[in-house]
This record gives sequence, C-alpha cells and structure tokens, in this order.
Amino acid sequence: MKASIDTVRVAGTQDGPVPVVVLEVEEDDDVLPIFIGFDEAIAIVRGLDATDIGRPLTHDLLLDVMEELGGRVTRVVVSRVESGTYIADLHINTPRGDVVIDARPSDSLALAARTNAPLEVEEDVYEDGKRDPSEFEMLDDIREVADYA
Repeated sequence: MKASIDTVRVAGTQDGPVPVVVLEVEEDDDVLPIFIGFDEAIAIVRGLDATDIGRPLTHDLLLDVMEELGGRVTRVVVSRVESGTYIADLHINTPRGDVVIDARPSDSLALAARTNAPLEVEEDVYEDGKRDPSEFEMLDDIREVADYA
C-alpha cells in the first residue's frame, strides 16, 4: 500500500513521552502509528524539513556514502512486525544490482524523507496496526517539544 509520513508527534505513555511517526496510506482514512525514539524522530523531521545544520548527521552521512558509491534509495517498505517491533526493508539500487536491506523503520523513514523515495506498508501490517487519526491529532508536534534546532 502506498504511504506517506503524515506527521511526527509526541504521545504521553505510562513510561513518559514517546515520539510517534504517523503514516497515512492512500485510499484509507486510518493511519499507522510507529512509536520511535526522540533521536530517530528528530532525524525524520530534519529530513522532511530539509534542515541543514552544516555537518552531516548519521542519516545524511549514510546517504552521502551510499550516493558516492553509486547507490540510490528506490523505496522503503514497512514489511512486517516481529514480537511487536516493526521491520522495514530498505530497497537500494547499486552498481552491482538491486539490494534489499533489513532496517528499522525509523532509519528507513529518515532516509526516505531525505530522498523522497516511495514509501509502502504491507497490507497485513497496516490492517493489524491501523488506528483512527483522531487519536493523534491533539498530540504535540515533535518540533514543539524537542530541541530541534
């Protein structure tokens, strides 16, 4: 299912505030929330906002190295859930052929945000995790609560 990053917000939980990246899929009103860490949330937002802080951070560096070696992110797929943890596949075109790399969704989404690579969610993953978007509308945007600068 074709998807996009709707927003990155902060949810209050029993364990304190936790960032959540909210994915929208085409042709459906529900969303897929994926709870991640603060550093990962900031990395995604920096990619979405095309924020340049002068020196490359980890995802920028990874992308720079990949591109220097002739690679290109072609798509990201949130492909499965294992023991309650989302798993993504990072699809990369390289001079030696296409490769698929098992990755955390947060890292994959940070790279997709920097490259505008297509984002997909497997239908069974979406069906198992989808939620009503109203559950996330009142949550604070990560930019409002984290040291984003």
